Amino acid sequence: MKNLPKGSPKLINAWAFYDWANSVYSLVIATAVFPIYYDSVTSGNKGMVNFLGTSFINSTLLSYSLSFSFLIVASLSPILSGIADYSGNKKRFMQFFCYLGSISVMSMFFFKGQDTLWIGIVSTVLASIGFWGSIVFYNSYLPEIAFPEQHDRVSAKGFMLGYTGSILLLTFNLTMVMKPEWYGISDPTLPARISFLSVGIWWMGFAQVTFHFLPNNVFNKNPRKNFIFKGLRELKLVFENLKNQPKLKQFLTAFFLYSIGVQTIILLLGIYVKIELGIETSKLIIIILLINLVAIFGAYVFSRISENIGNIKTLKITIAIWGFICFCIFLIDKHSEYIDLQVYLLGGSIGMVLGAIQSLSRSTYSKLLPETEDHALKKLPLFLEHLFLVLWVQ
Repeated sequence: MKNLPKGSPKLINAWAFYDWANSVYSLVIATAVFPIYYDSVTSGNKGMVNFLGTSFINSTLLSYSLSFSFLIVASLSPILSGIADYSGNKKRFMQFFCYLGSISVMSMFFFKGQDTLWIGIVSTVLASIGFWGSIVFYNSYLPEIAFPEQHDRVSAKGFMLGYTGSILLLTFNLTMVMKPEWYGISDPTLPARISFLSVGIWWMGFAQVTFHFLPNNVFNKNPRKNFIFKGLRELKLVFENLKNQPKLKQFLTAFFLYSIGVQTIILLLGIYVKIELGIETSKLIIIILLINLVAIFGAYVFSRISENIGNIKTLKITIAIWGFICFCIFLIDKHSEYIDLQVYLLGGSIGMVLGAIQSLSRSTYSKLLPETEDHALKKLPLFLEHLFLVLWVQ
């Protein structure tokens, strides 16, 4: 089909709809259902599992698997970006990673216990690579489909759609997990495994809307030879370009630092609330849903605030609030009679600024980018974030 013009509402909506498609992975697989399911089916033998002839604590094996996937994405991003630059096939790479991720999630259906542990681990690694790999190319489209003055609202729209879609699917999945008798299910592992299947189908199916409208070759490039060699040179060129972009370099430095704080809370919150504060799983699920519900509102509100006072000031406000939330987490006493209320308030507060920080970070970076055809420069924030995740998970 003919490419839609930059700034077109239909093109913007199609781009944002990929958040609706892929965010179910973040909520159902990375945060809610899969970690609980994985722990339940590998908790025998005091949590010790065997993989590739080596014994691991089940949680350690999962952490190593995710760390490996982040390392792969961080290593491949600059190379793939260079290939996309010289061949003009950015959408094809995004599709490849989307299909890799969604098919890998669907294959988790066959992970039933320690006998099929290898399926769960391999699927976890490939699904993570597929998700983050597609996000790398997805985010880099923002400067190409919307004008700078649209970036805040467009980025917020994507996150709002993502939170909404993931909540809807998670709610359906939770009814199966918590009330399997409603669906005539007697196998205790089947509800969670059906959830994994539904996530893969949802992700792949709704992504077709995005792929139908997104342009593949914005700059009309002709395929060239030596893609891999030129891709290896890409990261070096990116850092050379940053020398002439002081504001961009300053933002990336700040992004790496505050991203550490944001990602640490995201990765640790579930463990902290369940183990350290003693909150039961059902309440933990409610907290996760609450965070995502409030994040929809937060992304919208702060995108409007940024239009009045600017992105940087708004980001400073959200980061200051985030710091205050971290201090409040430190003060929580698990023996308090109001512990449930405190944790729910904590979840709502996190949701309010989480969507805002993620949305504004994406749009701010897009605004600071010079007019460029350099895809790797557009993907540098995710490269830094993956680098941190590799170090953190280890």
